[in-house]
Amino acid sequence: MEPQLQHGVTGSVATVVIRHPEKRNAMTAAMWRSLPPLLDTLAADPAVRALVLTGEGGTFCAGADISTLRGSPEEAQGLAVAAEEALAAFPKPTLAAIRGHCVGGGAQLAAACDLRFAEEGALFGVTPAKLGIVYPASSTRRLVALVGPSPAKYLLFSGELIDAERALRTGLVDEVLPEGELDKRVAEFTRVLVSCSQLTQAAAKEFANGVTGRDDHWVEQARGSGDTAEGVAAFLERRQPCFTWTTSG
Repeated sequence: MEPQLQHGVTGSVATVVIRHPEKRNAMTAAMWRSLPPLLDTLAADPAVRALVLTGEGGTFCAGADISTLRGSPEEAQGLAVAAEEALAAFPKPTLAAIRGHCVGGGAQLAAACDLRFAEEGALFGVTPAKLGIVYPASSTRRLVALVGPSPAKYLLFSGELIDAERALRTGLVDEVLPEGELDKRVAEFTRVLVSCSQLTQAAAKEFANGVTGRDDHWVEQARGSGDTAEGVAAFLERRQPCFTWTTSG
């Protein structure tokens, strides 16, 4: 089958699957280009309240498929950065479900998600030093914000692969699951995500990502949303809240 990004929506959760098993799900140029418009479509869908990014089979993504990147290194890098930034800007919670190799461009995509859950045995690496590539400034800053300066330098300077337990200790991943438990845990956690207030999540995502100057906007959104009143009422009535605010406002 042609390398591609497959997607579907189940129970308010969109799942995007990186599919290129012949090359451990390495991203082709066409796949990099297709991710931003796909994310735009899913972001605009009111039925979607969270997004999971994963790889087909036993590998998340082994980076870029160099054989399909015929232009300059700068052009190839630009495609990856554009996809990474589109994923980071997705207005709803995003979670990377990781098995096997999560390396190079795969690590860029995982770092651009809000959360990362990994299966035992997963391997992580940021490998530009092995190719003589200058890692993008925006990607470097995102990695530093995620794991801190020293672990980021370790990964970038050496290109070494680290296991899931070390990735957990550094903050590169949020949970490590036993083999066979990743899908169950992701399904369980995304059910929690979609039950919660999108208003809270959207504002928290902006604040956590360092967006400034929007405090008044979120005060107004909260005032007109009805989510706070619904949340308090549901708590007092001991029932599940039904939040109605969406990212479309």
